[in-house]
Amino acid sequence: MYTHIMTPVDLAHVGTLGSALDLTADLARHFGARVTFVGVTGVQPSAIAPSPEAYADKLRAFAAAQAAAGGYDASAHPITAHDPAIEIDRDLVAAAEEIGADLIVAATHVPSIFGGASHGGAVATQSRASVLLVRN
Repeated sequence: MYTHIMTPVDLAHVGTLGSALDLTADLARHFGARVTFVGVTGVQPSAIAPSPEAYADKLRAFAAAQAAAGGYDASAHPITAHDPAIEIDRDLVAAAEEIGADLIVAATHVPSIFGGASHGGAVATQSRASVLLVRN
């Protein structure tokens, strides 16, 4: 049913993504779908990475570790935004379209990804992909 799952991640909150990551892995194995982990970072240095390039490397390493542990094919799609808090909805919808995702699986409680109904609702109403919001 699904062939490409997009899972937005905030590398600053990986410890709180357990349910969404577990569900992503289960669905990927069940459907034989590939997974793309999408992360949005700013242009300024952050606590996670000193540059967008370093952030991209960390996101790729995260995707590789998830794939190895979960037994599915995964890749990373880093996005650099001038103001991630403002641009995140648009960037995630655009990323889903760009990579051809037909399902988005996202945690609802991470402040910089889907911290409230407004982000999850915005992506769900704007994306052509199905959206599954996962509460921890």
